[in-house]
Formats: sequence, structure tokens, C-alpha cells
Amino acid sequence: MSLISVDDLSVSYGARTALSHVDLAIEPGEIVTIVGPNGSGKTSLLRAIIGAVRPSAGRIVRAPGLKIGYVPQKLHVDPTLPLTVERFLRLPGGVSHDDGARALEGAGMPDLSRQQMSQLSGGQFQRVLLARALIAKPDILLLDEATQGLDQPGSAAFYRQIELVRRRTGCAVLMISHELHVVMSASDRVICLNGHVCCEGAPESVASAPEYRALFGTGTGGALALYRHDHDHAHDHDHAHDHDDGHHHHHDDHDHRESAR
Repeated sequence: MSLISVDDLSVSYGARTALSHVDLAIEPGEIVTIVGPNGSGKTSLLRAIIGAVRPSAGRIVRAPGLKIGYVPQKLHVDPTLPLTVERFLRLPGGVSHDDGARALEGAGMPDLSRQQMSQLSGGQFQRVLLARALIAKPDILLLDEATQGLDQPGSAAFYRQIELVRRRTGCAVLMISHELHVVMSASDRVICLNGHVCCEGAPESVASAPEYRALFGTGTGGALALYRHDHDHAHDHDHAHDHDDGHHHHHDDHDHRESAR
């Protein structure tokens, strides 16, 4: 069965509708990227999946015994608090030194254990958050705009590590991003969200395209791809759920392109 199945999900905050009639499923081992502009409901979807917000309609079904590893966008740690990476990973207790060390290695930062949390760079901090999510040996990793604030090489390196984690552990990955133009090339599917599912599909592989190299250089190892989606269409939520076969359709007349530009 699917690891996570979202069926006809709607989320409202008072009179404001954040998500309307969303259907999606995450299968074992796949990488799914959800893109959409700010205010498109990406965070509401993730919060609903982890149980932090109650759907106003529809349901979310998780596979029995599903273990979720969550990597937040950011986490505030008091800079005056003396806290090593190893100690942070072992909080609130029950995590062994070896577990923490293995998780750091899985996150690609095996030498960070004695560093102070307050002295980490943005990229190192995100790797530590990834390591913390890996400790539980999750069936699926959920990443909430985990590369926000990182520069392009840092984002590329983080995406490469996620791909390596998937290859080593077989866990699925669901990540959300507001960067419409930047998508991990290892994604099996890209879902475009703007209050409802606009469309979904496989990202175009553009790592070898001259336009891609001109824009990003050659040092990214193919971890990034360009995915361009023009939101120049009207959203008609009344017809957003006209499904007849359980698959996602293009609900609106719009211009959808995947390109290396």
C-alpha cells in the first residue's frame, strides 16, 4: 500500500481556504517534490500530513507503523547555550552515541559531533537537522523548504545528500519548495500546488544542457533541474475536483512547460 494517501483533502482557516480537494499518494522509495508560490498551501499540506493541522474535509491515511522523519525549514537554538551537535542529536534522551554518529554520517557530516550548534554554518545546521530526522530510520523523509537560505552550491550539495540517503536506505522523500525554478533532478514526480493540484509529472533532466551549465555551472553534479511553471491561469476551485479516473488532470487552461532556460 501507499506510505501516505491524501484523499480529497481540504484545509481551511476560518473563512480562508488554504487547500481544496487535494489528492496524492506517496509510494515506498519515491522522491516527490511539491512546488508552488508562497500562499499556495504547501505548508498546510505538510502540517496536515504530520497531523499538526486538522483537515476541514477529506482524509489522510498513513501506512500502519509508518515512521516519519521531519526536517523543518529552520530551528532556533539559543546561541548562548553551550550545546554540541552530539548532545543536540541525543536530546531528549534514549539516543546512543553510535546512533548519533551513524546519523551524522548519513547526513554527510561525520566530523561535526563536537562542534557547537551555535557555530555551525547554515548548510551544516541543515545537515544536523537531517541527521536528527534519520535517527529513527524513517520510511519517509518530509522536508519543509529545507534549502531556503542556502546558496546554490549548498542547495545542490544538500539535494545530492538526500538522493544518497534514498539510495542507501530506500526511504521515500517528500519535499516542498517555493523555488519554482529549482527542483531536484532525482525527483520521480513534481507536483505543482496552488491551493489545489494544478498538475504533476516527471521533471525534465537538464543537467547536460548547455543552458543549464551556463546558469548553474558544472559543479552541481546534476543535482538540480529547472522546472518552469507559469501561473497565468485562473483558478476555478468549483471544478478543481472533476476527476473521473483517480488521476490528476490539468484542471485549467494554462501554459505548463518544463525547460532549461
